Amino acid sequence: MSLVLTENEIAKELASMPGWRFESGAISKRFNFKRYMAGIEFVEAVAVEAEARDHHPDLLVRYADVTVFCATHSQGGVTENDLSLARAVDRIAAEYQAE
Repeated sequence: MSLVLTENEIAKELASMPGWRFESGAISKRFNFKRYMAGIEFVEAVAVEAEARDHHPDLLVRYADVTVFCATHSQGGVTENDLSLARAVDRIAAEYQAE
């Protein structure tokens, strides 16, 4: 079981994670792609990573923009698992040339 992080702990971690923000009990980041299909391919890669971790983010697709929301719903907040997944999402986004 992962412990829910405090807002101060989250803020400290997000200081080294450009573009990620904490709001409404989750961390999120919007990624912009040059093509719709690049965003969809990114979503698929994130889904594969999430499934391997058994830790699934919420994903919002709006044409070539994809917003990723990470929170541990079973714990009611952000945990270390969410931060780890967010870092993995950033690595995946770099492969798909997110802006």
